[in-house]
Amino acid sequence: MTFGRILLVFLQVILAVSLPTLSFAQQSLVMDPERFEREHFTEICKQVSFDTGFATPLDINNDGLTDMVVNEGKITCDGEPKYLCNDEGCPSNFYVQVKEGGYVLIATARIYGYDFIMRFGNMVFVFDMAAKYCDRADSDPCKMTVRVRGTRFVTISKK
Repeated sequence: MTFGRILLVFLQVILAVSLPTLSFAQQSLVMDPERFEREHFTEICKQVSFDTGFATPLDINNDGLTDMVVNEGKITCDGEPKYLCNDEGCPSNFYVQVKEGGYVLIATARIYGYDFIMRFGNMVFVFDMAAKYCDRADSDPCKMTVRVRGTRFVTISKK
């Protein structure tokens, strides 16, 4: 066997082993994020209720398609309100709608809350977060301004 042939076989083995792993890293499409999350919590809680503000439709990446923000702090599970929240806030899931149809989960953030405002011609989030996310040790909430570009969060500023 020549060196080139050995190298080719070696690369084929590497690809055969790594490609299944890479495919698992892809996000699967969700047709309705609100329904998907409601069904998930209905399965894990004996009794569940969803407060106003659980799912908010917004165009978070400025592409003209309606995306979805799901605030898991608006869930009461087995009589415990905000059962997923802690000192750093509540988890929120950010879904972006894709042109092919459906939504993809692009981020989960533990936040106290957010404002969705116009800044420099684009809609951006201003997250209220634990101070450690702004590299601080005080008790004042961090104000992190974030823009969503496509399916990525881009931090603009932290205070």
